[in-house]
Amino acid sequence: MGKGGNGRRRMGAGWGLAALLAAGQALAGPAPAPPAPRLDAVQAANFAALALDCVDREYPNKIAHRLDGAADARPPAQLYPAFYGCYDWHSAVHGHWLLARLAQRFPAEPFAARARQALDRHLTAANIAGELAYLRRNDDESFERPYGLAWLLQLGAQLRGWDDPQAQRWSQALQPLEREAAARLLRWLPKLTRPIRVGEHSQTAFAFGLALDWTQASGDQTLRQALLARSRDYYLGDRDCPLAYEPSGQDFLSPCLAEADLMRRVLAPAEFAAWLDRFLPAIPRRARADWLAPGVVLDKADGKLAHLDGLNLSRAWMLEGIAAGLPPRDRRLPALRAAAARHRELGLAAVSGGHYAGAHWLGSFATYLLAPPGAAGEGAAPAAAGGR
Repeated sequence: MGKGGNGRRRMGAGWGLAALLAAGQALAGPAPAPPAPRLDAVQAANFAALALDCVDREYPNKIAHRLDGAADARPPAQLYPAFYGCYDWHSAVHGHWLLARLAQRFPAEPFAARARQALDRHLTAANIAGELAYLRRNDDESFERPYGLAWLLQLGAQLRGWDDPQAQRWSQALQPLEREAAARLLRWLPKLTRPIRVGEHSQTAFAFGLALDWTQASGDQTLRQALLARSRDYYLGDRDCPLAYEPSGQDFLSPCLAEADLMRRVLAPAEFAAWLDRFLPAIPRRARADWLAPGVVLDKADGKLAHLDGLNLSRAWMLEGIAAGLPPRDRRLPALRAAAARHRELGLAAVSGGHYAGAHWLGSFATYLLAPPGAAGEGAAPAAAGGR
């Protein structure tokens, strides 16, 4: 019995030590984040090839164009002299962003010269004046609002942050169109009584995030304060976002994750952590990826169904953004990072030139994931939390 008692005492001491170690680990919180996967030159060349294949490709084309008379029936290159390629206007815009981003990151790679040539052909003062005239041709303020306008601002932010004489010339040419896009959003916000909570182009949360990042690059405090105020109006009181209902069959943006990725730009880390507790209470407190199932595409030639490949990419960067907005010892970080890694792997595997339905835009999403704005001190940094 005495021997057993000593054994129990030794076991008790062992369990006590284990408990102390576990408590110490709990207090320490999650381990530091592993280094984020970096975009390499091979990937960059592949993504650039997709954009170079489409920025001058006028057809097929899906235009969003209101006809007020027979004279308005014109081909895309006449309607949109800079952004007529890549199947639709917004894809042409972010295709140019991709080329600028990758030419900046990989200036010595062979594709960089071709990217600069394409940007130089398209981003001229005359072409941008034509784009501006198109936007102002009638009283329709809904053109590419908010998605395309937000990507236009992201292109502007990229060029503003690129310390290169040629890029600065393109930036100067683009700025009248940037100002028009910002003014349209500013006129829209007071009239928009409710947020738009969908997984496609009209979603407000994703567009607000891109626009907020542009305000930091441009210094436009008027739009910035309007976006911050509206973000709080629309989203601060939200609770229990139904993530289990996502995705819809043709989403390329997550309504729940995009909202959280926006609010980490609006709130300071401690306030954001408390808000996220209420908004997405089911995020696990341990490292697992199975709490968020990726999208699956069965027909990549179907442009709408192929949206789910883009959803996996955008979810990956949104999950990483949410993690970046939390305090460094938050217990949800391992689960957020695990789900991001799973979506990143599947999303990147789908980026190819096999079907134009995805090829005309997925390269931009992959680039945004692997070379996000502000990475390594380049481009415009995402807007600081707390509205600062």
